[in-house]
Amino acid sequence: MRKFKEFIIEKFILICGLTSILFVALIFVFLLKEGLAVFNTTNPLAFLFGKSWYPVSEPPQLEILPLILGSLLVTLGATVISVPIGAACAIYIAEIAPIKTKEILKTGIELLAAIPSVVLGFIGMVTLVPWVKTIFVIPTGLTALSGSIILAFMAMPTIVSIAEDALYSVPKSYKEGALALGATHWQSIYRVIVPAASSGILAAVMLGIGRVIGETMAVMMITGNAAVIPHSFLQPVRTLTATIAAEMGEAVVGSEHYFALFAIGIVLFVLSFIINVTADLFLHKRNVQ
Repeated sequence: MRKFKEFIIEKFILICGLTSILFVALIFVFLLKEGLAVFNTTNPLAFLFGKSWYPVSEPPQLEILPLILGSLLVTLGATVISVPIGAACAIYIAEIAPIKTKEILKTGIELLAAIPSVVLGFIGMVTLVPWVKTIFVIPTGLTALSGSIILAFMAMPTIVSIAEDALYSVPKSYKEGALALGATHWQSIYRVIVPAASSGILAAVMLGIGRVIGETMAVMMITGNAAVIPHSFLQPVRTLTATIAAEMGEAVVGSEHYFALFAIGIVLFVLSFIINVTADLFLHKRNVQ
């Protein structure tokens, strides 16, 4: 009877796993069905590398390079801010903080991850945007820098949580051996523990980037939504996700604009897939080691 129960549970888990894969595949097929139709009237290279996004002009100009660069710029800024801070926080929590402090910090980080993005976007509009405008003496604070700061704040809980787990999973014998050989506590951290957990930390970074690149509401509220080629962090940009959210409700079903938004969804899907597969490869490498 026990073997029968185990068989049922194993098959149920297998069915759940296959179902999740099926759902992802169906989503991708749906995006392909709707998005590829735009290439009946638009050259794929022009769509990806053109500089003009004017979907309501006559004829429509459906070129998403400014949107791709806007997404990449905001993601790059968020990565530069969140990765050093997140890694440092993870090291502190895993190796330095007292037990009570560690519990408080971990709880606080988990609570930060639960804050809705629209709330963070509103806080950014009220506080961060005026601050950026005043500090840098620019016409508007709705810039890529503002979006990067908010997205970094959103990515840090993911980076800290996963990186801390990776550091904590390093065998204690590594640290004990380093200390026994005469290394200081800090030397054992950055020469032994961090290198041993490097693949897990890199996976945390990649998952944090995936969280950032798929964000919609916060960037739509505080980046200015200007579909132009960005040249610095101190100018408005528009991201791929914000474009879909802002324009899908106004696009005529079956129009070129409508199909172009689904094509943007395909680009986002591919980018997210690449990031998640990369993170999975890092995790697999860590598990093998």
